[in-house]
Amino acid sequence: MNENIKWIAAAVAVVGLSIGAVLYLSHKEKAEEPAKTEVLPPPPPMAAEEPPIEHPMPEPERQEPLPPLAETDVPMRNALAELIGKDSVEQFLVPDEVIRHIVVTVDNLPDVKVAERIRPVRKTPGEFAVGGTEDAPILDESNYPRYAPFVKLLQTVDTAELVTTYTRFYPRFQEVYENLGHPPQYFNDRLVQVIDHLLATPDVPAPIALARPGVLYEYADRSLELRSAGQKVLIRMGPENAAVVKTKLRELRAAIVAQSAGAKQPPAG
Repeated sequence: MNENIKWIAAAVAVVGLSIGAVLYLSHKEKAEEPAKTEVLPPPPPMAAEEPPIEHPMPEPERQEPLPPLAETDVPMRNALAELIGKDSVEQFLVPDEVIRHIVVTVDNLPDVKVAERIRPVRKTPGEFAVGGTEDAPILDESNYPRYAPFVKLLQTVDTAELVTTYTRFYPRFQEVYENLGHPPQYFNDRLVQVIDHLLATPDVPAPIALARPGVLYEYADRSLELRSAGQKVLIRMGPENAAVVKTKLRELRAAIVAQSAGAKQPPAG
């Protein structure tokens, strides 16, 4: 018998015996003292236990209060322009609902798909290239340069300044995350979880075999095809680009964890 089935059967048996004993005692008491029937009040509902916050954010140092979420696009774009340059913001960033798109995309990267409409960065230019033969297609290495401009930009971003910008706007990141239906979970914890998930992406040597069961190409190796959207993007951009992205992710994770070590836990609720 399957081990899970054993435990389920045992649990059912225990519950069944308990109900049987309660019914038996209840019946016996009623037979002996039919006039004394005491109805106990139901127990008070248990309060939902809030998950502990592993990586609390420090209080941001700012002179002015943050604008409401609906009015954060302009200040967020300006802050990113100071970080990576105005031209890069216009080239790579989708300008509307910036914080919301970042939060939703981060939250969805460990899933199988991430909807194009919620991505905070523009679509990678160029067409997906397939090499090999019709009977044995492979991922063509000419795809890798398509990601080079974005990867180069990422490589030059100052990690400390990036974390400072993120910390300043963090209350709005948390607000969006809670609006997705995650309260009282903590977005910064989710961010670290997703970084760890991306860092676990395997290094896949070329050539990478493809299959075409329908209109679109897939990885022929099912263990690759069943990986998350985030991990498949890292595989698709090639080992050198992926190595640069992973290095920046490690730097970002280390900076977030380091500043969390000295931060106070936020108040409950």
